[in-house]
Amino acid sequence: MPDEFNIERIDDVIHGRLRLGIMAYLSTAGSADFTTLKAKTQSTDGNLSVQVRKLEEANYVTVDKAFVGKKPVTTITLTEAGRAAFVDYLDAMRRLIDEAG
Repeated sequence: MPDEFNIERIDDVIHGRLRLGIMAYLSTAGSADFTTLKAKTQSTDGNLSVQVRKLEEANYVTVDKAFVGKKPVTTITLTEAGRAAFVDYLDAMRRLIDEAG
């Protein structure tokens, strides 16, 4: 008998559309600069900043700011905790899909 349905299995930090997109992209890329992540997720500067901050507060990503020449570059990197949370999220979604089918 499958486990009882439990909405708590779905990680609210990841579940938002843009945060899910960030996590999905970083799960394969490992890290990305802000401009690349903005293009890949088709988001605005402000929205991406807010969503990255939420992921950073959850320790799912790290944010590093540096200068390349005279240009500021922000790099977002998936943490091990973030990778584990993303895998758990995908497993929870898989269980929901299997139970629905």
